[in-house]
Amino acid sequence: MTLTKTRTAAASSLAAAGLLLTLAACSTPAATQSAPSASASTSASASASASAGPCTGVKVVVDSASLKQSAADTSACVPADGPTLASDVLAKANVKIEGTAKYPTSFACRVNGVPAADFDIKHKGGTTREACDDKNTVSYWALWVKPAAGAWAYAQEGLDTLKLSPGESLELLYTVDNEPAAPAA
Repeated sequence: MTLTKTRTAAASSLAAAGLLLTLAACSTPAATQSAPSASASTSASASASASAGPCTGVKVVVDSASLKQSAADTSACVPADGPTLASDVLAKANVKIEGTAKYPTSFACRVNGVPAADFDIKHKGGTTREACDDKNTVSYWALWVKPAAGAWAYAQEGLDTLKLSPGESLELLYTVDNEPAAPAA
């Protein structure tokens, strides 16, 4: 087996394992969390771009990847004094999340309206459309976390329970057929 095939197989296995762990961690939805709501006033608290220098808060990245939907793509540095719920960090970054029917506050079905209900998502088996009904198994918004000094890891909790601390990064990466297997650097 070539090195490229080995790496691809390992990355696919890692992504699949991460998805299973996330689904298991989120099998019991939080009882009192409400859906995040972002307003124009909260966007002022996040910097326009995380690339303007080091982020002393929580760095937020949204990457629509192969969907190539710029309406979802964003990067921001959100001020944070201590551990903050991922849903609150995203709201402060003016990232609008629509959850799934079964997990309305844990998972991201749509980010800033992407993928739209009438958008054809191409995958190995053809095309699908996202109905946010928990039946789409070929494409999803993967949730990744990166500690201040570390590597990206698949989030083990949902948006409504995951807490992020200053110096950490959060990425929502759209994944189709387990690709991309992880965020870029």
